[in-house]
Order: sequence, then structure tokens, then C-alpha cells
Amino acid sequence: MRAIVSVLDSFGIGEAPDAARFGDVGANTFATLLQAGPLNVPNLLSLGLGLAAHEADPKVPALMRGAPCGLYGYAAEKSKGKDTPSGHWEMMGLPVETDWGYFPDTVPAFPAELTAALICEAKLPGILGDCHASGTVILDRFGEEHIRSGQPICYTSADSVFQIAAHEEHFGLDRLYEVCEIARKLVDPYRIGRVIARPFVGEQTGAFRRTANRHDIATPPHARTLLDVAKAQGREVWGIGKIFDIFAGSGLTKSTKAAGNDALFTATLENLRAAPDGSIVFANFVDFDQNYGHRRDVAGYARALEAFDARMPELFALLKPGDLAVFTADHGCDPAYPGTDHTREYVPVLACGHSVAPRNIGRRESFADIAQSLARHLRLPALPAGTSFLDAP
Repeated sequence: MRAIVSVLDSFGIGEAPDAARFGDVGANTFATLLQAGPLNVPNLLSLGLGLAAHEADPKVPALMRGAPCGLYGYAAEKSKGKDTPSGHWEMMGLPVETDWGYFPDTVPAFPAELTAALICEAKLPGILGDCHASGTVILDRFGEEHIRSGQPICYTSADSVFQIAAHEEHFGLDRLYEVCEIARKLVDPYRIGRVIARPFVGEQTGAFRRTANRHDIATPPHARTLLDVAKAQGREVWGIGKIFDIFAGSGLTKSTKAAGNDALFTATLENLRAAPDGSIVFANFVDFDQNYGHRRDVAGYARALEAFDARMPELFALLKPGDLAVFTADHGCDPAYPGTDHTREYVPVLACGHSVAPRNIGRRESFADIAQSLARHLRLPALPAGTSFLDAP
């Protein structure tokens, strides 16, 4: 009896009830992909994705491949933000119901005293950027100047983040991580959720490329999550991808990094083959968000979803009697929506296993229902937030 959670990072299925508060009315990541052309995702549809998406947004057709073979529904987020930590923490039973801090969309974006402290404590010649920006656009804007000057590129977004981009060779990867650790302490008084190291390579504008050595330094969860509960009970809790970074390592017993969705899927399968009874295998598939959602690449997002779907039978084949596999997301990032930020959307909640009786679990009022369901499945103590969808309707 194990739990496997796959997070299709940013795969929303329709505007959430509070989308207007975020300026995201009409956002629907899944609908955007469907409108772009035929989408070949038979395994997700067999779990009930199309039915859940139709319930979340009746304008989306109720696509189905035969009778559903799992539990299917959709969840709204209670957390106040639409950022990555909030979504992941809530799905592990810890909604973030207080506001993060954010930097204004001005130039400069950072308080002068914060910038001065970072330059002083990290012994920097200065910083570049100091604005809201897309992570790829800002490299072309400042990459060559960064190489010449040795000044790291610091920028932010609509999320609660302080991002630092630097060249892996000219600036140095270890040096970048060191600067980010210093920044992490300095942004704590501003209630910033994450400091993100964004290393890149290349020598000139148009050829800069971010590498897989990204490192997120998140503030730790403010209370226990399902991961902490499981670890305290002596269970194995294995994170794949950026799960360790999102939870600041809290509750994990092992972490596996990999670059790209395909490598992350392979790592998930390898972990699943070895995971003992009672364990949690928790994977984040970042490409959907990082490479396609934020870059507003509809065709790339669709291809990535089809590639993920094509590998799902490999995961199904490794499920043992009593296992429960959940497929969900942490927020939306509609690649056709204006801007480059996350979108406030419902997320799919799809679950399957040999002993799972297919049914509609409907609208869930919190991502925390996932954690409560996993706690019940693994016979762990109940969590303060969420309602199990494993209970009879």
C-alpha cells in the first residue's frame, strides 16, 4: 500500500471561483490546448480528465475514452496565492491562508536597502535587472553585460520570488548558490516565499540557455504537512524534481533530481520500483510550467502533455495491489492568457489503483483533500485541513 502523487505543474482546467481577484477571469490551460488542435491524451482521459474539465468549465467538451477507470474531480485552492509553494503545501494538507510578500511592478522593484545589503554581504560589484521580467527575456537583455561586469541579474515576477540569474562558468555555480543563500536571509523580513538560482550558459544574446541546475530556496512550511506526518511515523517519503526545494526538505527522507519531464518520469518509475510499503512517492513535472506555460508556448505545452500521457502506462504497470496514484496540479498557467504569470484555476484530481472503484468525486473545496485522502489510504493520522475523497459520497 503506497501513495504516488504526480504534479503536472501548472495544468489548470478552468478559472477558479476567485479568479477575478487575480485578474484571471477566463483562464483555462486545458481548454487552450484543446483549441489549438487535436490533443492525444487517452490515458488522462481514461481517468476522467475530460469529465472533470467539463464540470469545472461546462464550455469544455466532456471528452472520454470508454468508462472512467479512476476517481475524477477538480479542486479549488484555498491559499491566498497562486504560487508553487502554496499549491504544493496545500495539496499536502497545509493551506497558506496568510499573504506572502511581493515586490511591486516598478523599476526598481526591490527596496534600496535590500539591494544595498545584498551587494554588501555578497561582495558584489552591483546587480542588473531589479525589475519584473520573464526569465528568458531578461537573459537576452542583460546576459552580455552580466558576463562583462560580474553583476548578477536580479528580477522578480507576480509570484513571491527573488530570482538571481548568473552564468555557470563566468560567475560560477557555487558562487550563485552562495549569493542566493545570502539573499534568502535578507528577504525573510519581506515575507518572500522563494529565492531562485537561475544559472545559464551561452556567450551572446540569442544563445543564452538556462540549465537544469536551478535551485529554489523556499521558506520552510509554517506547520506540519502530510510529508512530516508520514516521516514521523517512520514511512519513506521520496521527492522527485523540485519537491525538496518547495518544502525546504521538510518531511522528505530522500530526494531525486532530474532535468526535464522525460527524465523526471524515468526517475519516478525508478523510485516507484524501489519504494517500500507505506511510502509516498511525490513528483513534480516542471516543464509544463517552466518551459511552456510561462513562455506562452501552446504547441510545446500540448506536445509535452501528450508525451507525459504516452508514458503513463509504464507507471500503471508498476502499481501494486493497494497502491493509490494521484495526478493533479498546483495552479494554472494558461499559455494563451495575457502576461506570463500563473493563472488562478481549478486543478484536476485524478486517482487510480487496482482497488479503486471509479466514480465522480466532484468539486473539492481545497487541494488539502488530496492530503487527507492519502492520509486515510496510508492509515496515517488525519490532518487539520481537507476532506477525504475516499469516503463514500
